Amino acid sequence: MEKVILGESSVSSNSSSFTSATTITETGHTFIPKRYVLPPSQRPDGTLDLCPYTFLPIVDLSLLRPQIIEQVLLACKDLGFFKVVNHGIPQSVMKDALDVASEFFDLPNEEKMNLYSTNVYTPVRYGTSMNQSKDKACFWRDFLKHYSNPISSFIDLWPSNPTSYKKKMGDYAREVQKLHEQLMEVVLESLGLDPNYLHEEIAQGSQVMAINSYPTCPEPDLTLGLPPHTDFGLLTIILQNHLGLQIMDKNEKWHSVPVVEGALMVQLGDQLEVLSNGIYKRIVHRAIVNSEKQRISIASIHSLALEKKIGPAPELVDEKNMLSYREGSFNDFLDHISGEDITQKNYIDKLKINQ
Repeated sequence: MEKVILGESSVSSNSSSFTSATTITETGHTFIPKRYVLPPSQRPDGTLDLCPYTFLPIVDLSLLRPQIIEQVLLACKDLGFFKVVNHGIPQSVMKDALDVASEFFDLPNEEKMNLYSTNVYTPVRYGTSMNQSKDKACFWRDFLKHYSNPISSFIDLWPSNPTSYKKKMGDYAREVQKLHEQLMEVVLESLGLDPNYLHEEIAQGSQVMAINSYPTCPEPDLTLGLPPHTDFGLLTIILQNHLGLQIMDKNEKWHSVPVVEGALMVQLGDQLEVLSNGIYKRIVHRAIVNSEKQRISIASIHSLALEKKIGPAPELVDEKNMLSYREGSFNDFLDHISGEDITQKNYIDKLKINQ
């Protein structure tokens, strides 16, 4: 697997300048440092309402296959986002994952710093903001990211503290990888493709678990946990314990996504837009913060293997639907974000072919 650097020291040379959002919160500040204050045009609108249930598409995996495909088709064409229910992952497994994630972020700073890195190719890394070394403005978020598929290749590199981390997060990672493969079959079928299209590549693809902590923030109207962005992969499956995820509709209006017990949120990423030749669009999303509760989210980001390039499915290209994207890979995306501020330019813009 190219550019995934196994066994290298995680702590980078600029770790002495690292200050996590959690650390700032623990000092009892009544204001946020200047580097977190966003320009007025980029700040969240505190008046937003929750997504009405008529707005948020639902995919119920207990239904008959044709009904599931219809639900996925409508959700993907309309929004690029849906809530999945009756997915088969036990509630206890999801709760354990959220609990052990919270335990990790509660560890002493020196313990977490053993995993600190700004190198986007490091397979297990702890950090803050989006890309601390390049962000022009910082974001109110601490994270732990690690590769998870095949889990046997990476789990030994995961945190050993909390002692139950590998067991609890590993159980969830395995379950959500299976769900991803199941959902991709339905998504492909909804596009008119064979459900086994790219089956091996999807099963052997990359799974990056982004475990995010958004600490309580004294001035949540001045900053964001994550800026507006899209995910590069095929699907991102999100588990969250509190409100904070917001999605943008086709009219560029923001909607807060409610937390529904037992449900998981599914977002379409750049690779799926490319594969579908633009029939389906990736979803723009962001994270807001609040002054009352720490929010934990676990985003399982699925793509093809790092070096595997993906382009539009040939069956979706014809005289009426001209080839609209070049091929790209996860490695190409990592090269992009290691050299650019991704809040300024999405990688998928480089893949679009001007008609």
